[in-house]
This record gives sequence, structure tokens and C-alpha cells, in this order.
Amino acid sequence: MSEQKKTPAVRDHILSDPDAVLEDRDVMAALIAADGKSKGANVVDLRSIALERLEARLDRLEDTHRHVIAAAYDNLASTNQIHRAILALLEPHSFAEFLSLLEHDLAEILNVTSARLCLESPAVEVGITPDLQSEFGQGVSFYAPGEVSAYIANGRRDTQRPVTLRQITTREERVFGDAANIVTSEAVLKLDLGAGNLPAMLVLGSEQIAQFTPQKGADLLVFFTSAFERVLRRWLR
Repeated sequence: MSEQKKTPAVRDHILSDPDAVLEDRDVMAALIAADGKSKGANVVDLRSIALERLEARLDRLEDTHRHVIAAAYDNLASTNQIHRAILALLEPHSFAEFLSLLEHDLAEILNVTSARLCLESPAVEVGITPDLQSEFGQGVSFYAPGEVSAYIANGRRDTQRPVTLRQITTREERVFGDAANIVTSEAVLKLDLGAGNLPAMLVLGSEQIAQFTPQKGADLLVFFTSAFERVLRRWLR
């Protein structure tokens, strides 16, 4: 088809539906660019420059909007996840059922690779892991007094927070069990079990290096820590 035959058809299409042209960003950008070329190199069209800047700003706003919506969905999903985990903690009617939850279900509910409760005991010597798995299951490990704080501090002297998010530098089998070779980040939940009880921690390990990083908020995990402490105190009375 010749150019002479194309032009009337394009003209008729535009006249029949001008809104389609005005709402198409690519078409409008092409028209503005063509208008600028027709004015020559010595003419500066400030209107075109302003439109280009507004278009770039709109792109940034749309990108920010998408990120905000995605973050909101992630936060909602995380909130529901924590709520399910807390409800699961309230279900057991015996300490044996609670230990079974730790060993088999908690990690899956929280969408992590491993979840292990680490308790200090005066009967444990530093560097020696007591064989108590037959009694407490794979969801619990025992430490000598002072080892929990040392693990949380990881060589740092700053004040310990209720929840520590970080990449893993030392993969201890008694912390991660069979997942010790694959976890890359961890959330360490410091547990206060009340007067007369030694410190404890719940360690969540993930294969995803970005799941637990210091830059992420830990409000939901702080809330989960408080709930976990209260449930565990009930079984330690």
C-alpha cells in the first residue's frame, strides 16, 4: 500500500477516536519528538522538556506505588504467618505436644528452614552437647550457662536486642541440626523465662540469605517472642 493511501486511513482513524491517541503514551511521545525535530536544531522547546520531566516523575511515582503495594502485601502475609504460629503455640495440652510442635511444625508455619529452642542448663559443660534428644526431641538443644548470651552477641559488646537478624557466620549443628549446611541467615529470639530460670533463645534459620537481615523490621518477631516466652514459662513452672 502506498503512503498516499495510508495517510487518509490513519487520519480517519485518529478523527474517529482521538482519545486513543491522547491516552497512548508511546504515540504521544513519538508525536512530541516529531514536533521537536520539525522546529530545527536551533529551537529549544521548553514544553517538550517539561513533559519529559513530568513523564519521568510519573514513572518514578508508579514504581514507588508498586513497591508500596508489594510491601503491604508482604507485611500482611507475615502478620498472618505470625498469628498462625502463636495460635499453634496455644494448642498443645501437654509439654510433649509442645516439644512435638517445635520439632515438626513450627519451622513450616514460620516458613523457615529450621527452628530450635536453645536452653541453658547448669548440668551442661561448655562445648559438650548432652544426649537429651530422646527425651526432648530434635527441636531443643542445651547450652552451658553463658553460652546463649555469647551466641547472641557473636563477639559484639553492644546491648542485646530481643530479636537479632543477621547472616550466618558460624553454622552450629546443635543450633540448626540437619540444616546446618544449608542455612545462610538467622533470626535469634532472646527469651526471658522469668526469675529463677536461665536465659534461652529460639533460633530460626533460613536458606534464603535475604530473609533475615539487620535492615529488616523485627516488630512481628518481637511480638512472637513475647508470646513464645509466656507459653514456655507455663511449661517450666
